[in-house]
This record gives sequence, structure tokens and C-alpha cells, in this order.
Amino acid sequence: MYVNALLSTLADASGTNIGQMILVVGLIIGVIILIIAFTVIGSFFSIWIQAYSAKAGVTFFSLIGMRLRRVDSRQIVTAKITAVQAGIGEISTNMLESHYLAGGRVPNVVRAMVAAHRAQIELGWSKAAAIDLAGRDVLDAVQTSVNPKVIDVPNAAAGRPTIDAVAKDGIQLRVKARVTVRTNIQQLIGGATEETVIARVGEGIVTAIGSSETYKHVMENPDSISKTVLHKGLDAGTAFEILSIDIADIDVGENVGANLQAKQAEADMRRFQAEAEKRRALAVANEQEFKAVAQQNRAKVIEAEAQIPMAMAEAFRSGHLGIMDYYRMKNIQADTGMRESIGGVPQEENK
Repeated sequence: MYVNALLSTLADASGTNIGQMILVVGLIIGVIILIIAFTVIGSFFSIWIQAYSAKAGVTFFSLIGMRLRRVDSRQIVTAKITAVQAGIGEISTNMLESHYLAGGRVPNVVRAMVAAHRAQIELGWSKAAAIDLAGRDVLDAVQTSVNPKVIDVPNAAAGRPTIDAVAKDGIQLRVKARVTVRTNIQQLIGGATEETVIARVGEGIVTAIGSSETYKHVMENPDSISKTVLHKGLDAGTAFEILSIDIADIDVGENVGANLQAKQAEADMRRFQAEAEKRRALAVANEQEFKAVAQQNRAKVIEAEAQIPMAMAEAFRSGHLGIMDYYRMKNIQADTGMRESIGGVPQEENK
């Protein structure tokens, strides 16, 4: 009986201790949960209060989800507040998060949309986000669309101070131009950049000057260049719209036509000299050839004259030539030599 009573007492005591231990563990877990909850609430509370007071429509659970997705919640909330305060209600928190996760510059896009909204420029979120993801500065594009900028032609950074062109009369003109452009938002994606505009305007200036009859006409009417170039539609396919082309400076350069004519005359003179030298060399060669032929013929004459004594001896032996005939021939030769000496004709030339 005493043993049973003791066991019953121990069982009641152990049951009480287990209940107390469970209660303590539960209290500890609850405190930990409350600490974590207060920590999370404390980290998001200021941002949530800021969004709530601005009526940005960002819930507390959205902030927790941003933390889990590793999204900069402060950047998203700030951008959403900016859009709401500017009266742009089409931008949702999910849009901002998606653009952030895609690597876009959320504050830049939102500021660009606010600037476009204030300037009454049509720019939707999809277009702005696409421009930003394409690598273009959408905020700078909107600002350029509102406040047009001036592009120098040619670009001084390229190392060429002027655009050089030659009129039909051969006079060179050196021109500096300034092109006023504004951004064409609709063609910003895939549109050509400033370098293309500079190249096209430079080409148009060269064409306009080259088609002028004289440089004086261009100097008297420099606006004719800008009008001709502006009407060519040089901004087609570019990210800009050309508003005006102004000639900032125009100077007279070299007389390219005269220089080219002088160089052509010099080249012609050298060519004619070469042809004359060729003809002279050919004449000298022909003269030498004629001399060689004359020497050859003289040698043949000498050879033939050497055979005369042998022929005469043969004629003496055969009886065809008499002694008187021989003396008459000698007299004739002597008479001929005397006549030649009196006439002053050398015997060598006569031969």
C-alpha cells in the first residue's frame, strides 16, 4: 500500500515537470518567433510606412517577397512612389521587379517616364524598358527630345577640323556646320547613332558644294548648302530628327583645279619627253644600223676591188685584154684622180 502511494506521487511529480518543460520550450520558441517578426517588421517598417503614406500600393508581403527574391526593395519602392506622385499609375510593382531582375536601371526608366509625361511625350513602360534593356540611355533620350542638342560637323574628336569640298571651278571650300537634332523615341531602338548623322551631313555638304558652278555662289549664299542638305532626309533610319543645319564657318582653301592642271601638265611633259627620248634612241639606233650596213657594203666593194687584179691577170693570160687596153685604163684612172683632186672630193668619200 505504501509503495503504490509513493509511485503515484512520483508519477504526478514527473508529469508536472514535463508540462512545465513543454511550456518553457513553447515560450522560448514564441519569443524567438516574435524577435524574428519584430526584426523583419523593423527592417521593412520604414519603407512600408513611406509607401503607405505616399499611397504607392506596396504591401508588406510584397516587401518580404522582394527580400526573398533578392530585389532591392528600397529602390523599387522609391521608383514606385516617384511614378505615383507624378501621376503615372500604369506602372505596377511587378513591372518594376521584373525590370530589375532583367538587369535594367529602374530609377533611370522611371525618371525618363516622368520627364516624358511632363513634356507630353508618348512613352509607355514597355517602350521605355525595352530601350533601357537595349543599352540606350532612355533618360538622356527623353531629355534630348525635350531640349534638342547641337552636333558639330565634323566631330572635332575625329581629328578633322573642317569638311573640305571642291566646287566646279576647282576652288576648295572648308566648312564647319552645326546640326540641331532631337531624339526620335520611336526609332531609338535599332536607329543609327550620332556618327551616322555626322557622316551623312558631311556627305551632303560635299555634294552641295561640288554641284555649285563657282565657289563665289557658295560664299554668297551659304544657306544654300543647309537647305540642300536638309531636304535630303538624312535622318531616315536614325535615332534622331534633324531640326536644322547651320553653316558655322566657311573658308576658301586651295585652288585644287589649278594644282591638278599643273600636275597634269607636268605629267604630260614627262610623257612627251619620254616619247621624244624614245624616238631619239630609235633614230640613233637606225643611224648606227645604217652605218653598219654602209661598212658592210664598203667591205664588199673592197673585196670586189681586190678581185680586179686577179681578173685582169686572167684576162691577160686568156688574151682578152691587151697591153694597150691596160695602159688606156691606167690613163683613165689617173685622169679621174686628177679631176677628183681638183674638185676637192676626197677619194675615200668617192669610194
